[in-house]
Amino acid sequence: MSKSRTEQLVERLRDLQASSGDVEGAAIVSVDGLSMASVLSGDIEEDRVSAMSAAMLSLGERIASELGRGELDQVNVKGDQGYVILTSVGEEAVLTVLARKEAKLGLILLDVNRAVQDLVKLL
Repeated sequence: MSKSRTEQLVERLRDLQASSGDVEGAAIVSVDGLSMASVLSGDIEEDRVSAMSAAMLSLGERIASELGRGELDQVNVKGDQGYVILTSVGEEAVLTVLARKEAKLGLILLDVNRAVQDLVKLL
């Protein structure tokens, strides 16, 4: 029996999470703010992540455009407790990754870019 698209998305997110102990959670969100798939800890609200991801993506696109930076690829937020990395997945979705403050960001970004390539094919 073949897996549904959602199951395949969740499986790829779990692979991303397993690739580094520093990835605490991940979600794929439509540009409209609807959750498509996620692997988030119980204390993080999926709806909240979805809404904020869509809002950040929209704002990032506007900033990139108005400041002449071209098409938006990624938005990074660093807080004292870790990182939030938002990366476009095609034209219709965004991958949101939550990483620990100790994370080696270069390695995380490499894993994120690999995941995005796979996710584009699934969407």
